[in-house]
Amino acid sequence: MFAIKKQLLLVLTSGLVILISFFGSDTMAAEIALPSPSYQGTVSVEEALKARRTHRSFQSRPLTLKQFSQILWAAYGVTAQKYGSFLKTAPSAGALYPLDIYGVAGQGGVKTLAPGIYHFRPENHAVELVKQGDLRAEVARQALQQMWMAKAPLILVITGEYNRSSLKYGPRGVTYTHIEAGHVGQNIFLQAEAIGLKAGIVGAFSNKQIIRAMGLSTSHDPILIMPVGYAE
Repeated sequence: MFAIKKQLLLVLTSGLVILISFFGSDTMAAEIALPSPSYQGTVSVEEALKARRTHRSFQSRPLTLKQFSQILWAAYGVTAQKYGSFLKTAPSAGALYPLDIYGVAGQGGVKTLAPGIYHFRPENHAVELVKQGDLRAEVARQALQQMWMAKAPLILVITGEYNRSSLKYGPRGVTYTHIEAGHVGQNIFLQAEAIGLKAGIVGAFSNKQIIRAMGLSTSHDPILIMPVGYAE
């Protein structure tokens, strides 16, 4: 057998381009390129603000990969590059961007996408598979048994890695990270409205159990959970 090290393979699966990087025989990270986001819509900011509500009842109707892509871009996507740094849709203290966005996709939740936990990679506008399987019910159980969440085709989880901000701002960096998560949450709400979807928001959950259920790094502390889908 030949050991595979630091090779890149291109795999075409269900019309998607998947970049697979091997960093040794037992470690694999897969990136799935997302459709390019749209920068013009048919709903004004004012209309989206007026229509925005927190929803807790969703159809099982799947999202398209384009909708998934658009929601992720609105949440934390790249809008410009300046002085070697990527600027994003949400303001960030010192442009340090301490957040990460994860998508919990259910079985048939996003068309052409297998169920699993996906980590958004803004710089590449791609997602990487973190954990396989439909884990919506497990996430809902660890959110104080709020099982209504499990019916949404997609659940977004916003996490903070506080050291990215605290190394510059000290303890205040934690506050800045939480403020930034609020900006991202509102971005998700407004973009969902603009493309015919609805979103909910949840702050009651066991951080440690969410990390365990989703297979996250312990440095990525969950801050907000937002189910997304069509209103029932």
